[in-house]
Amino acid sequence: MSSANRVRVPGTDHRPPRTAGARPTRTRWKVFLLLLGIVSLNYIDRGSVSVALPLITEDLHLSKEVTGFVLSAFFWTYALMQLPAGRLIDRFGPRRMAGGACVGWGAATALTAAATGVGSLLTARLALGAVEAPVMPAGGKLNAQWLPAEERGRGAVLMDGGAPLGSALGGVAISGLIAWTGSWRISFVVAGAATVAVGFFALWFLRDTPREHPGVNDAEAEHIEKAHAAEDALAAGGDRPAKLSDYLKYRSFWGMCLGWMGFNGVFYGLLTWGPLYLSETKGFDIKSIGWSTLVIFGAGFVGELIGGWLSDHWRARGGGANTVQRTLMGTAGAAVMAGLLGVVLVPDATTAVVLLSVVLFFLRWAGLYWALPSTLGGRANAGVVGAAMNLSGNIAGIVTPIAVGFIVGGTGSYTWALLYFVGAGALFTVSSLVIDYSRRLAVR
Repeated sequence: MSSANRVRVPGTDHRPPRTAGARPTRTRWKVFLLLLGIVSLNYIDRGSVSVALPLITEDLHLSKEVTGFVLSAFFWTYALMQLPAGRLIDRFGPRRMAGGACVGWGAATALTAAATGVGSLLTARLALGAVEAPVMPAGGKLNAQWLPAEERGRGAVLMDGGAPLGSALGGVAISGLIAWTGSWRISFVVAGAATVAVGFFALWFLRDTPREHPGVNDAEAEHIEKAHAAEDALAAGGDRPAKLSDYLKYRSFWGMCLGWMGFNGVFYGLLTWGPLYLSETKGFDIKSIGWSTLVIFGAGFVGELIGGWLSDHWRARGGGANTVQRTLMGTAGAAVMAGLLGVVLVPDATTAVVLLSVVLFFLRWAGLYWALPSTLGGRANAGVVGAAMNLSGNIAGIVTPIAVGFIVGGTGSYTWALLYFVGAGALFTVSSLVIDYSRRLAVR
């Protein structure tokens, strides 16, 4: 068959892009802006139950302990599916897995509106967790495939910045929809439908590698490929597939996993219980919860972008990988623990919102962790290494909502819950300081 008549399937065409000799295109940053939007929707949808929780608990008559299990249920299947999702991403590519997941969790969000009791609500949350599982490891794989090492800090926080941005916008969006429609159920249907539409757009736009994308010219593709070749030349064994068990002997691998666990212990605790904390201890109504969530998690989004810029800027000026990352992570961890202790000690509502905003600003510097799958595992293993990291983090997602539910239910206070978050912040800080950010882990 002649080349003129050959049928080409989108996403599988490996021809060199046109416009050879032109200035490099910047399609890679369009990819990561789309990932920012996808992850934002991810957190709007997964956090929608928390925003609507004062209404849902009243409507479905949920106790504090049962509420903790409902908030935790999402993470059971989300964590369980991480390693299978990582393997599928490495095998079939991040495009199909990220776009398909987006369509799936949009449908699951819409179906949550049909919950009539604890059983059906738990089922909807379990389904949501299962179909959301691939999105973050797929983003880590795209970070490895699409970006040179010196750009991965910005790429990591741009993608992961969707978490605080979605949490911030979700508070306003869901509370606004509830106020407009008078129903938390309708708001879930609207949010789910929007997510399905974005998922189909992602399937159309994304590609697994730069050479496959029609918007990438030769100059951009060669810029990325030369950087990858230089990176591989410095790595022992180059870039080749490995087993997850090959990484278990390395301190940096465990530091990555435990650090992400500590980070998520704080972030998911505030994401799941934060709205109810503001409602019950500060007297906030649903509208005030929405705007406070916007301020708190919006500060996290700004902080995440600043953390990524600081990392890449410092590296570009000659800072060593370990000096840069350990300084940034250590500073962030200290600020998080100090801010949470301040919330415990200061009862004023406005001050609490300010301090929680400071906590999120520094906490989200941990978005730089999403450069670690490619740093430690290389492009061939970024999917499974990122999935292992996210699995560890979401163990905290499983435990934290339940633990906080029992702490608050048993003590009648959020004080010990906040101290639990301080302990998670300490785990994040210590673990971040033992990672070697400078080299790929050697595997057989």
